[in-house]
Amino acid sequence: MLTGLYAALCALLVFVLSLRIALLRRRLRVGIGDGGDAGLARAIRAQANAIEYIPLLLVMLLIAENNGASEVFVHVCGAGLVLARVLHAVGLSGSAGVSFGRFWGILLTWGVLLALGLQLIWGYIAALSAA
Repeated sequence: MLTGLYAALCALLVFVLSLRIALLRRRLRVGIGDGGDAGLARAIRAQANAIEYIPLLLVMLLIAENNGASEVFVHVCGAGLVLARVLHAVGLSGSAGVSFGRFWGILLTWGVLLALGLQLIWGYIAALSAA
């Protein structure tokens, strides 16, 4: 149930990123690719990067929740995921180089990925030990 909240928030983020691409494509009259426009290229990558990470992390979050992870853990990971992806999208949308948003966005994304991965492995080992 909690994961649904974070899935919805991530879906809204992907919608905003997709709408931004559609509006840029319309304004620039670019149907496919980026047409050589650096801003459109960054917008495409910001959306693609979100889509690369969000599905896996939401699946992991849902499994952790269904396996009995604490509500606090699920909220921390879910909120961390949303914040990370917003930071990264804003940072990448502004600059293709190093930026606060890109740095902290990917670092926080990796932190959530690591926390969920370790929690799922720990849960698996605990279940084996109990059997």
